[in-house]
Amino acid sequence: MSKLSEIAGGPDYQLLDSGNASKLERLGPYLIVRPSPQAIWTPRLPAAAWQRADATYERDASGGGEWRFHTKVKREFDILFSKLSLRIKLTNFGHLGLFPEQADNWEWLRTVIRNRLQQTGGRNLHVLNLFAYTGGSTLAASQAGAHVVHLDAAKGVVDWAKRNAQLSGLEERPIRWLFDDALKFVRREERRQARYQGIILDPPSFGRGPKGEVFKIEQDLIPLLEACRAILAPDAYFVLYSCHTPGFTPLVLHNQLIELVHDRKGTIESGEMVIPDSQGRSLPSGAYARWLAQP
Repeated sequence: MSKLSEIAGGPDYQLLDSGNASKLERLGPYLIVRPSPQAIWTPRLPAAAWQRADATYERDASGGGEWRFHTKVKREFDILFSKLSLRIKLTNFGHLGLFPEQADNWEWLRTVIRNRLQQTGGRNLHVLNLFAYTGGSTLAASQAGAHVVHLDAAKGVVDWAKRNAQLSGLEERPIRWLFDDALKFVRREERRQARYQGIILDPPSFGRGPKGEVFKIEQDLIPLLEACRAILAPDAYFVLYSCHTPGFTPLVLHNQLIELVHDRKGTIESGEMVIPDSQGRSLPSGAYARWLAQP
């Protein structure tokens, strides 16, 4: 098989190659090139493969960017990825609404939630997903049978996640859709004595709440983790914490998660989130730490 024939056909999403601070992705019917600052190595596919891209997202000196379309491309379309049907949008920021590096975490969620429900005879398991964006983790947890609170600061993004739930056949599942500031919401939940058996969070480096609240991870993460600790139920079963901020390594997340679960019995595992490509390499794409209660 030639190098060029390797990019023809295949699943709805695949990382085909990376290098020169960029990545070549198959996304539904399209080939797309986007920036990837950590891909500081040489691409393995020939230049001709990259030149077949239907669209390229290019960043400018100000930190912004724009799409350059080389063929006719729909800005919105649906794909099937990791057992989920998802709406893809080629946003002006270069985001797609898809985070393939989370696929392993989604499968972990499905497994641990199903195991817990089996152990408890199907007793309700309540999960809070903070900074939930387009809802991949929410939908994976819901598929497994959890009751989920999905929270993000942007109403448009919450609506996008709702659409993904509909596409995945989960619109009737017990999912509570909220747009709110994460820290304010968690502190209100503490005052209301609401408790969760599972918490998922993927905080951004910088973000704004619906009323202009500013979130800076270096100064606001620790107060948020402390607030999350207060709403973990006595029978809490898991915490899944991931992050894409440079400098937040797996060891950093591991140490922070130790503080969140405090003296609860269980195990913590941590590592890099990666996207394997068709050339046998893996592209680093953030870090994760996961706590699972001791049976």
